[in-house]
Amino acid sequence: MMKALQKKFVFTAMIAVSILLFILLGIINIVNIAMVRTETDKTLTMISEADGNFDHIQPPPNSAPPFDFRIKPKDERDKFLSSNFFIVRLNGNGQIVFTDVSRTSLVDEASAEELALRVLDEGTSVGKAGKYRYQISNSHTGNETVIVFLDTSEEILSYVRVLFLSGGIGLSCWILMLFMVMFLSKKAIFPIVENMERQKQFVTNAGHEIKTPLAVILANTEAMELYNGENKWSKNIREQTVRLNGLMKNLLLLAKMDESAAEIIKTEISFSELVSENVRVFAEPLNLRSITLQTEIQPNVIIKANKEQISQLISILLDNASKYTNNRGTVIVRLQKSDKRIKLLIKNSCEKLLDTPPDKLFDRFYRDDKARTQKTGGYGIGLSVARSIVLANKGSITAEYENPNFVSFTVTL
Repeated sequence: MMKALQKKFVFTAMIAVSILLFILLGIINIVNIAMVRTETDKTLTMISEADGNFDHIQPPPNSAPPFDFRIKPKDERDKFLSSNFFIVRLNGNGQIVFTDVSRTSLVDEASAEELALRVLDEGTSVGKAGKYRYQISNSHTGNETVIVFLDTSEEILSYVRVLFLSGGIGLSCWILMLFMVMFLSKKAIFPIVENMERQKQFVTNAGHEIKTPLAVILANTEAMELYNGENKWSKNIREQTVRLNGLMKNLLLLAKMDESAAEIIKTEISFSELVSENVRVFAEPLNLRSITLQTEIQPNVIIKANKEQISQLISILLDNASKYTNNRGTVIVRLQKSDKRIKLLIKNSCEKLLDTPPDKLFDRFYRDDKARTQKTGGYGIGLSVARSIVLANKGSITAEYENPNFVSFTVTL
């Protein structure tokens, strides 16, 4: 139990940590991309407005003297001088009249002109061509079109650096948090585990202590009936004693399963044979109430599970169907295997569907109709046992209401 709860605690905590880190790193990278792109666009616009000519850029007013080493953002001139770009100018007829590749060593004039003509055909004033961002504008004279291509290699490398750096730091933090959560999880769940163990121990001890008085009461009741004959008081005592004894057995079974859920012994068993055997046991009681039993059991369905528990699971579901099926109603049992999944469906008709959600049927001691439960001899705990068995064998069980007036239980293993 301690290990199972610890795994769930660690799993849940690390999911929360993973989501938090993912959001945090995502925001950091998105903000970085947005800020770098904004600065790139500003630089591209500044170069385009100056027609790629340094002399057209006005120096900032009150510029600091050369010996001022204070840290501050670059001005437009510094950005111009540190940027790699090339420009192509075209006249009003679309003919290239000037090409300047002096600010880059990776592009010659022919390649620059070919790229300029290509982006001009696309018809967009701003865009991206490979690692270059470009902007098309009119020159200061208004007679020419200027296309400025700005090399964004450094910006792309900035994206990648921040991405890998933040990812590496995030992964390191995730691993560190994993070890911290694993270390602290035992302390965090210890009080809960201790309380649960005390509850289980109480149920187990109380169950064993109550079994002996129940056996004595039942034996004395039978002896009294043997000498004095049966009457309504002795009959009520015997029925309620048997009922209480059955309830204690189910409670002890639940406590035992909770204690040894991780220690069950699984073997390969024929699911088809187990279902068929249990169906034969319930066939006669159903027939006495004129209940139609429909079966569709696929042969040779093999599963790896605990045979005793699976047999008890089938018995619980069939017993539940037998108790709550209306007279002259229908019980359907279907076993089939598809896509490596095995499904057992047991559904029964009833007088009317319950008003509560189907999942509530698996709650311990849940009763939608107390009088009906007393009449049929149910304890309100059988389906809880069924769910515990399914979960212990790594499966799932669901309940559904179907029209007209059918309740179905589906076990998937």
